[in-house]
Amino acid sequence: MIKELTRIRELLTPKPTPPSTPPKGVWNEFKDFLSKYKVMGLAVAFIMGVYLGGLVQSLVKDLLLPVIGLAMQDVDLASLQYNVEGQIFGIGNFLVALITFIIVAFVIFILVKVTKRWELQ
Repeated sequence: MIKELTRIRELLTPKPTPPSTPPKGVWNEFKDFLSKYKVMGLAVAFIMGVYLGGLVQSLVKDLLLPVIGLAMQDVDLASLQYNVEGQIFGIGNFLVALITFIIVAFVIFILVKVTKRWELQ
């Protein structure tokens, strides 16, 4: 009777499922790569970042620098240079890049805060 019960238990015990095999073929591997690493989302974020950077650069160069130029009167900030012992230090372009960086960093900070608030992470 114990042999019979042991045999019944073995028959009722579920067999382990075989491990799933990854999809075969280059196309299926490529689709798996795209979904696993969220490549499309990364590409969209990169493209949006490029155009956001262009927008902010235009904001700085076309709108903010003329306002700063009005405040400084007769000084073109982008072409500001200092000559020290024959060496020319062109700090105007650096200041423009610094202002652009600060504004881009602030815009990204605001976007991150908004996405966290809207739970769009």
